[in-house]
Amino acid sequence: MGFCAVAFLQRLIYCIANNREGVFITTEARINDRIRVPEVRLIGHTAEQIGVVDIDTALRMADEVGLDLVEIAPDAVPPVCKIMDFGKYKYEIAQKAREARQNQTHIVVKEVRMRPKIEAHDYETKRNHIEKFLRGGDKVKITMQFRGREQTRPELGYKLLQRLAEDIAEFGFIEFAPKQEGRNMTMVLGPTKRKTEAVAEQKAARKAKEQAAAEASE
Repeated sequence: MGFCAVAFLQRLIYCIANNREGVFITTEARINDRIRVPEVRLIGHTAEQIGVVDIDTALRMADEVGLDLVEIAPDAVPPVCKIMDFGKYKYEIAQKAREARQNQTHIVVKEVRMRPKIEAHDYETKRNHIEKFLRGGDKVKITMQFRGREQTRPELGYKLLQRLAEDIAEFGFIEFAPKQEGRNMTMVLGPTKRKTEAVAEQKAARKAKEQAAAEASE
C-alpha cells in the first residue's frame, strides 16, 4: 500500500474513531457474521485503535462486551470494523434524520409581475410584497410585462428593475440581472439573509409577541 493510501486510511480511522463530522456509516452496513473477510482493522468500542486482527478475534471481542462488530470502511484493505451497539446507532441516525426534516427549510421563488408604466401606488405595493418575501428568506422573480408599443422601449423596463433593486438593496441583491425573454424581461433577487436565519427571526418575534401578550393579560 502506497504512502498516500496509508495516510488516507489513517485519517479515515481517526475520523471514525473520534466520531468526527462528515463520516457516515450506512445503516445497511454488514455486521457480525455477515462480515466475510479473513481479517479486519479493528476499532474498539471506546474508540481505541486495536489494529489488524483476524475476523474470529474481532467477533469474539465484540461478543465479550455484548456489542456488534460493524464494517464501517468495506473498501479499505483490510476492511475497517468497529465494535458498537448497532441498534442504538441506527436509532440515533433515525432521530437525527427526523430532526433534520423538521428543521429543513425550502427556499421558495416568488414571482411578482409589473408593467413598465406602473402607477406609483401600485409600485409601492409591489415593492412592499417583494420586501416581505426577501425578509422571509425567499427569492423573488420579477417579470416585467411589455404590451403593444412598450415592446419597442425595453429600456423603460430595465430602468424600473434597476430602481427596484436599489429600493430593496437592504433586503436583497440581484442574483440574475434583467434579461429579455420574448415580450417579458425578468430579474431574480436573492435575499441577503439565509432562509434559516429568517425563519429563526420570525419564530423569535412570534415568541416575544406571545410572551408580551401573556404578561399583559396577567
